[in-house]
Amino acid sequence: MILNKDKALKIADFLLQIKAVKLQPSEPFTWASGWKSPIYCDNRKTLSYPQIRTAIRQTFAEQIAETFSNIEVIAGVATGGIAIGALVAEEMGLPFIYVRSSAKEHGLGNQIEGEFQEGQRVVVIEDLISTGGSSLKAVETLREAGLQVLGLSAIFTYGFDTADSNFKKANCEFFTLSDYDHLIEQASKANYIVEKDIDSLKKWKSDPENWSN
Repeated sequence: MILNKDKALKIADFLLQIKAVKLQPSEPFTWASGWKSPIYCDNRKTLSYPQIRTAIRQTFAEQIAETFSNIEVIAGVATGGIAIGALVAEEMGLPFIYVRSSAKEHGLGNQIEGEFQEGQRVVVIEDLISTGGSSLKAVETLREAGLQVLGLSAIFTYGFDTADSNFKKANCEFFTLSDYDHLIEQASKANYIVEKDIDSLKKWKSDPENWSN
C-alpha cells in the first residue's frame, strides 16, 4: 500500500538517480530463483547518500506516525533493514532492535538483538519486499517472542499479488514508501526508460516467472 503518491514518485526518483534500482528490459538480470527480471534493486545504496537517506528516514517516520499508534519499538530485518531501521528509530526517539534470519549458533543464541519487553508494540522496517516471505518470518519471530507487531513498512516493493496475499494471511498490515508502478511512472517521466520498454516492464510484474518466455 502506498500512502502518498507524490512522495512515492519522489522516493522512486531518488532510487533511480543513484541506481539503487536498475531497469534493463533488454538485458535482464537473473534472480536467485532463476527468474529473469528487467529490474534489480539494492536499497542499501541509499545509505551512501546523506540527503537521500535523510529523506527516506523522515518519510518513514512521518508515515509510521500517521499509520500506527502507541509505537514503543522499531525493529529492523537483517540485513537490509538494520541500518535504515536504526535511523528511523533515532528520528522517532524510539528503542531499536533487529531480527536475524536465524538464531546465532554461539553466545546467547539470540535471534532478536537488542532490549525489549514482552507485550511491547513494534513496527518492523524492511528495505525491500518481493514475496514477503523473509519479512513475515521476522514478524513471526517477534510475535513468538511476545511482541505485538503493529505492522511493517519498507522502502520499496515489486507489488506482486503473492506478497499482498501473504501479508493478509499473516494478518500483518504493511505499506511501502514507493513501489514498482510508481517507479515505472517516474522512470518514464524522467526519461530513464524509453516508451517501447514500458509494455515489457508492465508485463513482467503481471507474470514474472514466465516473462522471459
